[in-house]
This record gives sequence, structure tokens and C-alpha cells, in this order.
Amino acid sequence: MIRVISYNLRKHRAVGELAELAKTPDLDALCLQEVFAAELPAEIGNLHLADATKSNRLGLAVYYRKDRYEQAASQSFELKKSLHDLIFSPTPERLVGSRLVDRGTGHELVLASFHAAPLTALNSLRRTQIKAAHELLQQLGEGAPIIMVGDYNYPLFKDNLSERVKKTGYDLSLSDRRTYTAYKFFRGHFDFVTSQGFTIEGVETLARGSSDHIPILVTASYGEPAYKRAGQE
Repeated sequence: MIRVISYNLRKHRAVGELAELAKTPDLDALCLQEVFAAELPAEIGNLHLADATKSNRLGLAVYYRKDRYEQAASQSFELKKSLHDLIFSPTPERLVGSRLVDRGTGHELVLASFHAAPLTALNSLRRTQIKAAHELLQQLGEGAPIIMVGDYNYPLFKDNLSERVKKTGYDLSLSDRRTYTAYKFFRGHFDFVTSQGFTIEGVETLARGSSDHIPILVTASYGEPAYKRAGQE
């Protein structure tokens, strides 16, 4: 079993909440979006910084439980640019992945933090980014199971997205409640998980903090995915 929290910090403003989140029972990892990577600590509770983006002003990071996992590899990746990226972030690293080895069982896995293009872009671009991210993580993992969590910026037509990722061997799992309610016309599940080679046992929406996103807690085990499909409330 692995337990992972994903949280978009809203331009780093929710960073002060991470120490408390790290106390979540049996937590194995934190995957963060919209962080100031240069200001992140090397340790948050018993979680160690695996990797973070280097070029973005608002970046991504992955923390993992060092007493349980050993890091075998990590990398940040650029994905296809949106108009927003071309104007504000010419080198957009929208994915950070880490290949970990469970010290107890020897299982390998890839854990990734992902942030899709903003709502000013088309869903077709976000689908392209998701597909590319999955392919890059497969290369990083060399066949290991994959969990990619983060801000997918995909509030509408998730059934279509679910069918598309399923054709490439992934499952899309939603949280039990909405994770974003800041805008009247764009409320819903923005933060979720795509996975390959895991059973997603649950995706719990946690308490709201100071971010416009709400953190989610993913609980997963090795095996064939069998969980709530996209589009279900």
C-alpha cells in the first residue's frame, strides 16, 4: 500500500500547511504544484525532497518517505507549450517524476507530480500533455507501475479523457468530492490521479486550506485498477 497527497499550493501561499499534512498517518509521499522550488526545505517531517523543477517560477516537487523508499532516479520534464507558457514561462517543466524502490519488498514504482496547461488552453493540448507525460514516465520507470497525481485543469468532459487514457493502459480516478470551487463556471474535480499497474483504493478530498485547490489523499496498492471511473459523482 502507498499513500500520497497531492496539493496545488496556489503560488506557494499554502506552503505553511505542509508540515501538518506530512503528519497524515502512514503518509508515503507529497506531490506539489505551484511551488517556489528554490524555497522548499529538503525535509518536511519524515519526507525527503526527491526532486523539483528548476526553471519555472511556479514549479513542481515530489517528497517521499526515505525510511521506506530508496530513490533510484528522478527527472523533471518540459511538455508541449501553451500560449500562456510562451508568454510567461518559455521553458515550462510541467512534470516531475521519481523512480522509487520499496526497501522492504523490493517493489519499484514511479511517482510523479503533474500540472497541465491552464484553462486558457484547449482540452486537446492538455490531453497531449497527459499522453506525453505518461510516455516519459514509462521511460523513467522501465516497466515499473506508475502513479501520476496533480492539477489536471480538466473540469469538463472527463469521461472522454478517461476513455483516451484507458486506451494507453492507464486508469483515471477521481476524488470523493470536488477539489476546486473558486470559479462559478469551473468547479469540480481538477486534482486527480492517473495510474498504471496499481489498484486505486480511494482518493479522499481533505480539508480546505488557504489554496484555491483542496489537497487529495490517494491510497493505492499493486494490482489491476478497479476504482471509481471519471464522470461519476
